[in-house]
Amino acid sequence: MKAAVLKEFGSIENFEIADIPTPKPGFQEVLVKVYATSVNPLDYQVRRGDYKNELELPVITGHDISGEIVALGPGVKNFKVGDEVYYTPEIFNGPGSYVQYHVAHESIMGLKPKNLSHLEAATLPLAAGTAWEMLVSRAQLKINQSILVHGGAGGVGIPTIQIAKAMGAIVYTTARKAHHEFLLELGADHVIDYENEDYLQVIDQLTNHKGVDVIIDTIGGNTLSDSGKILSQLGQVVTLVDIEKPQNLIEAWGKNATYHFVFTRQNRNKLDELTKLVESNKLKPVLNKVFPLSEIGKAHSLLEYRTGDKNFYGKIGIEVEKEA
Repeated sequence: MKAAVLKEFGSIENFEIADIPTPKPGFQEVLVKVYATSVNPLDYQVRRGDYKNELELPVITGHDISGEIVALGPGVKNFKVGDEVYYTPEIFNGPGSYVQYHVAHESIMGLKPKNLSHLEAATLPLAAGTAWEMLVSRAQLKINQSILVHGGAGGVGIPTIQIAKAMGAIVYTTARKAHHEFLLELGADHVIDYENEDYLQVIDQLTNHKGVDVIIDTIGGNTLSDSGKILSQLGQVVTLVDIEKPQNLIEAWGKNATYHFVFTRQNRNKLDELTKLVESNKLKPVLNKVFPLSEIGKAHSLLEYRTGDKNFYGKIGIEVEKEA
């Protein structure tokens, strides 16, 4: 089978389309024919070598799969050949999604939403799964609570806004001006132009100095320390950013704040809940660019550097196999 193999950490030129053996499913595993994957920041972080201590070269990265089950290993109970599934491969444990065929344990996959193509479905497992974990598993967001989503036009920000609205929250988000109309249509109640406005002042005014109940950090920087300034009492901050810079949390201490650090986990229940939202039209993928697997380097360049489109937003799909 074909795979995009990373021979060395570093630049996009280090990807090579190579022939490798097709894997065979083991106990409670299935073999999936991959129709589509997508690109996430975690992918280019792996390529750059940010996690080289977790991986051994050569590496096959990629963290989203939508495809069809073509073979079952012994002991599989919940799926059959022909089922269309989507999932995130186990992170840092075996090959990723830049392949024509992938083997995974049945416990980490769910049936693909019936109303989505494989390319659309492949935009969701990691990004929307992370959003679900942040909002439901960690913050346990409640109806009428207020939430600030940093980076609303990003791959995680987009499903976070939609899921938060589906849960009945009041949603504020930050984005550059070019993305405001899109985010308001998506469901955000107020969008802050982070390039020309101080989001701390805007949130303070919008909440009548009460602050927000939950802050979602997808951007890093000083967000953890600044968040305490605009949190409500007993507010929560949820971050998916691995931050090396020391943070002063004295403002959060005064708010009795809770901080959650999320490295998303893979399981079927989360995907099944996302599927319900998708099939009820409460969660919609935003797929704005598609590349073939042979052009995986170009996809990385667009996501990491916004090469050719500084205002790009949404997800980048990778077509591995054309759908019938």
